[in-house]
Amino acid sequence: MCGAGLPAVATATITAQNLTLEGQTGGFITPTAYVVYSAKGQFFSYPAVGYHFIHVPKVIGNVHTFSIAEGFANRAEVGYTRSVHQVGDDPLLSSLWHFAGMNVFSGKVVALKDGQGGPLTPGLAVGAVVRTGDGFVTGALAGGTSYTNEDIYVAVTKTWLHPPVPFLANIGWKATNASIYGLGGQATRFGGRLFGGLGIPIPGPLKTAIVPAAGFTQEPPQVRNLGRLLVDGKAHIPTTVDFAVRITQRENPHFAFDIGIGEVANTIGTTFIFPAGFVPVNLHARNIVGMGLSLRY
Repeated sequence: MCGAGLPAVATATITAQNLTLEGQTGGFITPTAYVVYSAKGQFFSYPAVGYHFIHVPKVIGNVHTFSIAEGFANRAEVGYTRSVHQVGDDPLLSSLWHFAGMNVFSGKVVALKDGQGGPLTPGLAVGAVVRTGDGFVTGALAGGTSYTNEDIYVAVTKTWLHPPVPFLANIGWKATNASIYGLGGQATRFGGRLFGGLGIPIPGPLKTAIVPAAGFTQEPPQVRNLGRLLVDGKAHIPTTVDFAVRITQRENPHFAFDIGIGEVANTIGTTFIFPAGFVPVNLHARNIVGMGLSLRY
């Protein structure tokens, strides 16, 4: 994201080197219309690397992601993320996540740069994400099968560093067949979902910028195979939301640190277990803590 009072050139640098949970440039969970920054006159960027940690030990299990991304002439980027998963503590439900992790490949092209043609022009980018080796939930219920799922998205982003309130606003649409970034398994169909975010940059001490921000992603309504566990045959997956604070350098930034709270899912339905009877299926994934660190060489 960005720091208040900075020139537009510095802003592009700040926004470009921060990686999402899946290794793309953006906020904590949502991609933006920026790519990894390439210095003036250079086609290739220095690589950006990132680490994210999501604390969900009760059912889903903790998640670590390790990412690397490379930019090309401030117009495109490609990236790879390895998602590493630790098994949760629930004796019944955690078996749906008994997988080591998955691979995430991403790419993005900027069709229109922020400010291109006029100060009010937003950035526009198109991108894609492919997750392989996803065995969570859907695969577990299919006897240990691994799936591949994808996102195709469009993001529109505007950074505004002028009074009365500087901001970075992002809105987008994606077609996806993944639930909760693949952690929730495979959706029953390929469908469109909205995502977005808003950050407010504040000058911090020691030449830092502090950016309180929020982001959201709509989730597919159903998860393949999950309905067979639920009394009414349908899961109830809410919109994923995050509230985070990013700390980065105001000028020529080489790091960004994120910490925040995620709102994912608690009770998604009811199942029947003999002899206990009807039992709520609670993922205990509301108010979860997440953190991330991105570095640009």
